[in-house]
Amino acid sequence: MTIHAHPFDHDLFVIGAGSGGVRAARISAGHGARVAIAEEYRVGGTCVIRGCVPKKLLSYASHYGEDIEDAAAYGWSVTGPVTFDWGALIAAKDKEIDRLNGLYLKGLETAGVTLIEGRARLVDAHTVEVAGQTVTAAHILVATGATPEIPDIPGAEHAITSNEAFHLGELPKRVVVVGAGYIAVEFAGIFHGLGSHVTIVHRRGQLLRGFDDDIARHLGDEYARKGIDLHFNASPTAIDKTPLGLVLHLSDGTAIETDAVMFATGRRPNTRGLGLEAAGVELGPKGEVKVDLYSRSNVPNIYAVGDVTDRLALTPVAIKEGHAFADTVFGGRPGLADHNDVPTAVFSQPAIGTVGLTEAQAAARFGTVDIYEAGFRPMKHTLTGRATRTYMKLIVEPRSDRVVGAHLIGDDTPEIIQALGIAVKMGATKAQFDRTVAVHPTAAEELVLMRTRARVAKAEAAAS
Repeated sequence: MTIHAHPFDHDLFVIGAGSGGVRAARISAGHGARVAIAEEYRVGGTCVIRGCVPKKLLSYASHYGEDIEDAAAYGWSVTGPVTFDWGALIAAKDKEIDRLNGLYLKGLETAGVTLIEGRARLVDAHTVEVAGQTVTAAHILVATGATPEIPDIPGAEHAITSNEAFHLGELPKRVVVVGAGYIAVEFAGIFHGLGSHVTIVHRRGQLLRGFDDDIARHLGDEYARKGIDLHFNASPTAIDKTPLGLVLHLSDGTAIETDAVMFATGRRPNTRGLGLEAAGVELGPKGEVKVDLYSRSNVPNIYAVGDVTDRLALTPVAIKEGHAFADTVFGGRPGLADHNDVPTAVFSQPAIGTVGLTEAQAAARFGTVDIYEAGFRPMKHTLTGRATRTYMKLIVEPRSDRVVGAHLIGDDTPEIIQALGIAVKMGATKAQFDRTVAVHPTAAEELVLMRTRARVAKAEAAAS
C-alpha cells in the first residue's frame, strides 16, 4: 500500500470565524476536507457577538416602555413607578451571547474543524502565520468581515461605535448618533426607547440612503414625532470632553452637548494587516477583497466571503456565500450565492421590511412602473391613540405585471417581508397578489387589497 503525504497541512484554512467563515468551514469539513479556522476574538463574528443578535435583544427591551404605556388603553393597570435597569439588560444579553458562542464552538468541534485562536496573517498564497505557528493550506478563505469607520476628527477617541454600545457601564442620558444607515437608525430607536434623549446627525437631508425614498421619509417623520432630534446637512468636526460630558461640534456651526457620541458612519472591510498584498490578492478602493461570482480572488486558491468583499453586507448573504464556496470547491457542486431580490429588515421603530427594487431603481431600469400604496393607523393604536402609521408600497412592472419591489414600514414588517420575499423572488404578478384572500384583521392583508394604482413613476422623475 502506497501512502501519499499531503502537500499542505490543511485543505482549507479559514481566516475569521463569523457566520460566513463558520458555515464554509463546517460544510467543507462535511465534504471531507481537512479544515482549520482562525479567530482573534470570539467565534460567532459580528452578527452573533456584537451585531444583529444583541442588537435585536436591545431592540426588544426598548419597546417595553411604550408597551407599558399602551397597556392602560387595554384595561391593564400598572401601579407604582416603572423603572429600567440597564445593567440587568446587558447581563442578560451577555449570557445569551455566551450561549450562542458555545453553540458555534460546539458546531466546529462536531464538524471536525480545527480552531486556532489568534490573528492570522498571510505569508504567501498557501502559508499563514497565526498564534506563533506557521501552517499551510491548499485553499484559503478570507472571512474577516468589516469594522466600524471612525471619522478622522479631533476628539474622535471620545466617541463610541456599535461595538462599544453593547458594553456601556450605564445608559447615557443624552446620545448623539452620527449617521443614518441601518445601524444608526436602529440604535437611535433603541436608546430613545430606553429613555435617552437622542439626536441623529447626518450629512445628507434624509435617513437611510439606498432605501426607497417613501420609506426613508416615513421613518424620519416617525422619529421626529417620537421626539428624536434630526439634525441634517451637517457633519461632525470635533468632539470636546468637558466635566459635564461631551460637546460635538458640527460643520454648520452647531455645538451639541451630550453624554455619548456614537459613530455609525459606515463600515470598512477588515483587511488591514492580513498580508493579502504579500499573497498578491487584489483589493478594491475600500480595502475589499475583489472576487468573482464564485467568491474567488485574482489568486486562484484564495477566496473571500461576507462583508470583507463589500458586496451585500448581510449575515444571511455571507452564510449563502460560504455554503456556495464549500459546495463549489469541495463538494463537486459549483454554486453561486444569489444577490438579487434579497429581503431584509431594519429594526428601527417602527421597523422596516424591504425586498427588490426601490421606486427610483425600478423606474430607471424599466422606464415606467406602477406604484400601489397603503397608509393606515395600525389597529392596535385605535385604542392607544398613538399617531404612528404603517405604510406599504408595491412597485409593479406594467408589461409583465411582476411585483419588482415591496417596501413596508410598521409593526411586524420584518416577519411579513420574509414571506413576501418568496413571492417577489418567484416573480409573482400583481394579479396573483390580487387573487390571494386577505387574512383579516392584519396589517399584511393590505398587500393583497391594493387594487387602485396610486401613480405611475417614470425614469426622468426618479432621476430628478
